[in-house]
Amino acid sequence: MKLLDGKTAMITGAASPRGLGKATAQLFAQHGARVAILDLQAHDAIDAAKDLPGDGHMGLACDVTDLQQCRDAVQVIEELFGRIDVLVNNAGITQPLKLMDIAPDNYDAVLDVNLRGTLYMSQAVIPLMRAAKAGAIVNMSSVSAQRGGGIFGGPHYSAAKAGILGLTKAMARELAPDGVRANAICPGFIATDITAGKLTDEMRAQVLAGIPMGRAGEASDVAGCALFLASELSAYVTGSEVDVNGGSLIH
Repeated sequence: MKLLDGKTAMITGAASPRGLGKATAQLFAQHGARVAILDLQAHDAIDAAKDLPGDGHMGLACDVTDLQQCRDAVQVIEELFGRIDVLVNNAGITQPLKLMDIAPDNYDAVLDVNLRGTLYMSQAVIPLMRAAKAGAIVNMSSVSAQRGGGIFGGPHYSAAKAGILGLTKAMARELAPDGVRANAICPGFIATDITAGKLTDEMRAQVLAGIPMGRAGEASDVAGCALFLASELSAYVTGSEVDVNGGSLIH
């Protein structure tokens, strides 16, 4: 059963080969979606789109911190595909800084890509979804937002990802009458390019000791959750935050 047959999905920050966005794009394509991959560099996005199963996918350059670029990307996708059914706001950056080391430019960079980017891309897509009286928005938060960091991101990263939770819930409340759903995913410790090589063996053992399932997550674990939230399986789910963390934050 293909859960996204005939649907069009756009996924931001999805060109990184081992990233959450690319894994989500792969799974969506396997389930019949036409996928638009957005990333900072056009050639990276185009190459990633060519790598997806099936036909008709596309890659585009887009800086999510620029509202006009977001609107332009949406216009290109609409002209080519005629619709946008699913938006996954995956683009994000992290910085492992301590509280007192966060300089203004660090704060701006992390808040802009993670939080402002999620707002801007959503603003660009929402008019289409409202007109269609349907749509699913999936925002990428983090366990860091819920537990106050503790693995990689600094406090400004926790703040940005916590902001995404508040934004998601407010969006869900406002958009529900229009048939548009918004939900957030909170991944825990996931083995991706961002985490690769950043942990000593001792740190890794400590992290795994706090995960009841005893393993790091895979990008595919997060992609599966995104597929659920993007599809009709979650037709009555909006404003939720779904934990994908192997039980590391049971509360």
